[in-house]
Amino acid sequence: MIETPANSIESLVECAEAYGQTSYELAKLRMLEKTNIVATQLVTRLIVIMVASVFVFTMSIAIALWIGDNLGKAYYGFFIVAGFYLISGLIFHLFLKKWIRKPLSEFIIKQVLE
Repeated sequence: MIETPANSIESLVECAEAYGQTSYELAKLRMLEKTNIVATQLVTRLIVIMVASVFVFTMSIAIALWIGDNLGKAYYGFFIVAGFYLISGLIFHLFLKKWIRKPLSEFIIKQVLE
């Protein structure tokens, strides 16, 4: 059977469509893999942060009670610990972009581009 130019073009278009569909599916799978990696690592880090937060909360109460016991009034310790957290919060607020936003965005971009 002799192939006509019309059959050749039709065959070429079918191959191009198949290639395009395969490329599209491959891109979707790659994006899904990257999204999965980023989400898994973020969830893992959030769990670590939550455990650390519970630890810090418990230690804060213990330190506040200890300071209050040494000063004679329990609420003195809580005021001192609260003041420490206020100062720490202000410092973190001042350096939020440098310490948190920039490293987090760089982490996400690095994971997606790998």
